[in-house]
Amino acid sequence: QVQLVESGGGSVQAGGSLRLSCAASGRTFSIGVMGWFRQAPGKERQFVATISRSGGSTSYSDSVKGRFTISRDNNKNTVYLQMNSLTAEDTAVYYCAADTAILTRSREGSYEYWGQGTQVTVSS
Repeated sequence: QVQLVESGGGSVQAGGSLRLSCAASGRTFSIGVMGWFRQAPGKERQFVATISRSGGSTSYSDSVKGRFTISRDNNKNTVYLQMNSLTAEDTAVYYCAADTAILTRSREGSYEYWGQGTQVTVSS
């Protein structure tokens, strides 16, 4: 089993930045692709970003492309999401996900492991 714990959420004003972290524990040797998803109040969970096992391939949703950056440190078993130029529309609970697959994945159903989520609130 793999456990994922997100941190770094909080409240920020529009235009500000936050960096989310997701630390993995357990059978970390099995972790391949990692991703970030978010769920706003009253909406379905949606894809934000994904990164391959090596870190050499990334993909983003159109809504965050150019503002968010996903990265990972495999020595620390941690994935990050740097979020810049935040807007009120970025307000959501952000979830970290992981799977044993190697390549990037944008579908929620492609991930076996999930964190509990961290709240991000952007005030305008």
